[in-house]
Amino acid sequence: MFSRPLFAASLRQAARPVARQAGLLRPTPFLTAFQQRLLSDHTREAIEKAVSSAPVVLFMKGTPETPQCGFSRASIQILGLQGVDPAKFAAFNVLEDEELRSGIKEFSDWPTIPQLYLDKEFVGGCDILVSMHQDGSLAKMLEEKGVLAPLDGSESGAGEESK
Repeated sequence: MFSRPLFAASLRQAARPVARQAGLLRPTPFLTAFQQRLLSDHTREAIEKAVSSAPVVLFMKGTPETPQCGFSRASIQILGLQGVDPAKFAAFNVLEDEELRSGIKEFSDWPTIPQLYLDKEFVGGCDILVSMHQDGSLAKMLEEKGVLAPLDGSESGAGEESK
């Protein structure tokens, strides 16, 4: 008997705007938890070192051999289809380190994983990679950066071996 009037009163109260005092303001609701925290110097340096470790760097869930999410798997497949040279590629498993997982999101100001970096520059997540793959801009960018594996019997591969 008491539950119905109590429930109705709760709904009416919830529907009313709440006047907040200046000292009790909460952070704006559109900021997520990772945007509200500060990235430690140690984590920032570790991420910068990781981004600098290879021309093509992917922060992903799992490893290239065993991706742990569909978006990471799709990103690896796209890079493979594009012909990225494995010698110029590095992947970092964010599931192994919670600080890396939350820190990379703040570092790039991008809320999702996987995240691709090309020559220390953030490219985007899986949705961006798919879009760029479909419109051909990813192939062009990878070719311009010189990160594609040489074709078998190509002059560039033979030239590098003779140096």
